[in-house]
Parts: sequence; structure tokens; C-alpha cells
Amino acid sequence: MTARTIRVGILGNGNIGEALVDRIEAQRGDLAARTGIDLEIAKVAVRTMDELRSTHLAADVVTTDAMSICVDEGIDVVVELIGGVEPARTFVLAALGAHKPVVTANKALIAATGTELFDVAVSTGVDFLFEAAVGGGIPIIRPLRESLIGDRITRVLGIVNGTTNYVLTRMTEEGSQFGDVLAEAQRLGFAEANPAADIGGHDAAAKAAILATIAFGTTVVADQVYTEGIDDVDAELIDRATRLGYVIKLLAIVERVDDGADTQTAVRVHPTMVPLDHPLAAVRDSFNAVFVQGEAVDDLMFYGRGAGGGPTATAVLGDVIDAARNLVNGTHADVGRLVPAEIRPIGELTSAYYLDPEVVDRPGVLRAVAEVLARHDVSIRSLEQIDAGGGARLIFITHIAREADIQAVRRELADLDVVVDVGRLVRVIADA
Repeated sequence: MTARTIRVGILGNGNIGEALVDRIEAQRGDLAARTGIDLEIAKVAVRTMDELRSTHLAADVVTTDAMSICVDEGIDVVVELIGGVEPARTFVLAALGAHKPVVTANKALIAATGTELFDVAVSTGVDFLFEAAVGGGIPIIRPLRESLIGDRITRVLGIVNGTTNYVLTRMTEEGSQFGDVLAEAQRLGFAEANPAADIGGHDAAAKAAILATIAFGTTVVADQVYTEGIDDVDAELIDRATRLGYVIKLLAIVERVDDGADTQTAVRVHPTMVPLDHPLAAVRDSFNAVFVQGEAVDDLMFYGRGAGGGPTATAVLGDVIDAARNLVNGTHADVGRLVPAEIRPIGELTSAYYLDPEVVDRPGVLRAVAEVLARHDVSIRSLEQIDAGGGARLIFITHIAREADIQAVRRELADLDVVVDVGRLVRVIADA
């Protein structure tokens, strides 16, 4: 059987683009034999020729005109690896409008404008695929969209940012300070020169929006995700979590919340104390994992390298093959019918909590603090008291409580004359 040649145009030649070119060249013969698709790299777009990383590409393959790839009738599939929302959105819309399947690894683009792009892809009858946008080399989009479509997914928990997981792992295992570990991560290439999107939780929030959209069939954008980063996590807090039987992870959490006849979507990213016997607690360094809970399948976990040129390029290449096959067969995949999400306010969500107010050390203080918790229906699961200079630090783990009630507790504690410092609040996964 003669393989069908599919000409691929690639926008961007950074880490992922370079790795994708290498993988296509290395596997071209094998892929043609296995799939009947012969992938030919027709064009690669770079911003400037100085940014070209794939040095073995022929001169006539490289261009600085990305739009020309999107509208070139001789190119069959477009791969967008530029990143960011613009000009990536403009290029993707142009390619889809020209009836070309598009593959991307761009989580920011999908989290901000995914619904628009899905609609255009459906109207033009071509693929818009993005397996690499959430878990790098971890397959999670296709399982949620296809394999698990027959189940009702109730919750997805994810460690979806390798930079923060690396930083928290080193702090936990070595007792290192945040700034020192972040600098090390930057030297090793695990963190960007400007790591704000990772450390602040924004990268994970974009991925949480995508997970919620695909898992629940609702349109969620990154701006709707409640987001906290790991800026305030220090060695002292990590040590306390360890002594209590937890490890701190930055989690993306999406949940289906049924409230009578109403179904809402809860989407959040924040540092979380994870019990040591929970599968996510063992995910170390720059590895990622996504923990899926469904009514029928119960618990599933997808684990692997969530970033890096090679793993991400592998996921991109899988999408390219799917898009090429569908193009040959005159069909396409889509995310299905999406409805607007009704977002559950953060104050209405429930969790267990870690609280550590500092108080003066005198009789009756513990009772005064406990009365504040009781007034807001917050019950105590465990309590530890440690010295804090001339006073004491009370370390609570609560039972499941409503976020708004916990915040009310903290406000009232701040007004007590026996409370020196209201301390920190960390959400806790209560179930293993």
C-alpha cells in the first residue's frame, strides 16, 4: 500500500518545535508503514532566522511568514507551537478558516479562546486537537473526551505544573528555601527566566479551565478559575505538613457540584496538603499526574512527564497523525456540545483546612479560639500547640467545612485581643 503524503506546517521552532521536527524525521518511515501516512515537513515558521533551532532543515523550508503557512494550499496540517494568545489565535483561525486541521500545545490559547476555536473547527469540518496542552506527554484530553465519555466524571485533581512540583519536592525532601530552589530550577531548565506564571498558579489555572471544559462539557475560561500560587509556602509550613502526615502540592481541582436540580462547576488552583497515602503525594520533581474520579470507573491516575520538548512533542505528533488520518478519511473529531458553565463561588466550596493562629500563652485562650470555630460550624479534627517566642502557635486541621465559614473564622480571630497573628490557611485533601 502506498502511503499518503501529508504536508505539515509548523509555527514555532522552540523546544517543542525542534523536538517535533526531530521526531517526525526519525520516525517518518515507521509511521508511514504503520499508519499509511507519510508526514512531510513542508514549512517551519520562526520569528527571526536567528531563532532557528532545527539546523538540519533545508533553507527553503524555513520562513518568517507564519501566515503564509496558514493559507498555503499545499500544506495539509498546521501545528501551532508559538504560545500565548496573540498572534497564535489569529494564525489558528486563519488555518481553520482555510479548512486545515490544527494541532496545538498552547494551553493559554485554549483556556482563553477555546470555545471560539472549537466552533470554527466544527463549522469548517476539520480537527482542532490539543492533547499536549495540559499534561505534556501525559494523555489526558483524549481519555476524557473519548474513553471516559460513557462515565460521569465527578472530580479531577491534577499536579499539572512541573516547575512548582519540582520546587515543592526539593523543599520537602531537602529542607531548602523557596528562593534557592527556584534559582536551581532555573539553572536546570525546569523554570523559565520569568517564572511568574508557574509560581503564581496561572499556568495551572489555564490547564484547570481546559480540564473542566472537557471533563464536564462546560465552557470554562482561565479567568473563572480561583487561583493561588506557592509564593507563601516556606520550609516551616512544609515541615509542619510533614509532621502532620501530609505533603504540599499545587493542585488544579475541578469538580462537578450537584445542588438539587442545579449543577455547578467548581474550578480552583491552590497549594493543598495531600495525605501521604494519596497517589498524588508520591508525584515528585517535575513529573505531573492527573487523578480522575468517575461514578463508574472510580479512581484513575495518569502519570508521567508533563513538560519538556520530547514528551510534549510526542503528544503533538500523536495529534498530527490523528488529524492526518481523519483528513484522509474525510472526517474529524470535536469536543462535543458545550454549555456555559455555572461557576460555584469559592466561598461555597468545601474542604478540610489547616489553620495556625499565633496566640498569647495564657489560660482560656484555647477555649476562646475554639468558640470562634464553633460559632461558624467548623469542627476540629486535630490540634497541636507549639511554642512561638513568648506565645503559642495553635495548629488545627479541621473537618470538612465551607470556605466562607473558614474565612469568617479568620476574620473573627483577627479581632480577638488574644490572637497575635491569624496565621496561614491551607486547604487539605481529607480523603485518601
